[in-house]
Formats: sequence, C-alpha cells, structure tokens
Amino acid sequence: MSSGKPLPEKWLKNQQAAKATQVAFDLDEKFQYSIRKAALDKGVSPSDQIRTILGLSVSKRPKRPRLTVSLDAADYVILAQKYGLDSESQLEIKKRVLDDLVHFVDNKSAK
Repeated sequence: MSSGKPLPEKWLKNQQAAKATQVAFDLDEKFQYSIRKAALDKGVSPSDQIRTILGLSVSKRPKRPRLTVSLDAADYVILAQKYGLDSESQLEIKKRVLDDLVHFVDNKSAK
C-alpha cells in the first residue's frame, strides 16, 4: 500500500541496513588474532578492518566503543553472590562488573 510518495532518505538507509547479512568466517586463531590486532592498532572494529582488507567502504558514523560479554541466569547468580546482591539486580551487577573491569585496567597499568 504505497501513497506514491518517495520514502525519506533516512528510511531508505534503514531499509538497506536491514537487508545486510552478517557473514562469519572460521579462521585459524593466528589469522583472527592478526586481524583483531590490526583493528585495535587502528582503533577500528574487526568488522571495519575486514571491510578495509576487502576494499569495501567503511561507515563514517561515530561508534560507541564497548566491550561485550554474554551472561546467562547462572552467571548472574554467581555474580550476585560475589557482590552480595540479589541475582535480579542486573543493573547493579552490571555496575559492579564495570568497576571490576576498571580496576583490572588500573592494576595492569600500575605494574
């Protein structure tokens, strides 16, 4: 059901992004390490590094640098016990995990 009006450019870009397919590569550990290290040295994501290697364009949009970890219900129970919290207090657990990560880096930098 189209009104005949062209879609706004923002919607077209979202539509194009939705059509993109993520492709995973099973590479030997040394190849993965090399690509990840090159990306880290350049301050880009491994995905952007792969796009550069392949001669594809890389998005210029600013990215939020972040680290991720998958936590399941059992992980939250373990972390809740570690921090003396209820396992349902996921936001507070996340704050404590962030503190642990910052302390890890601070301690590593001090050595």
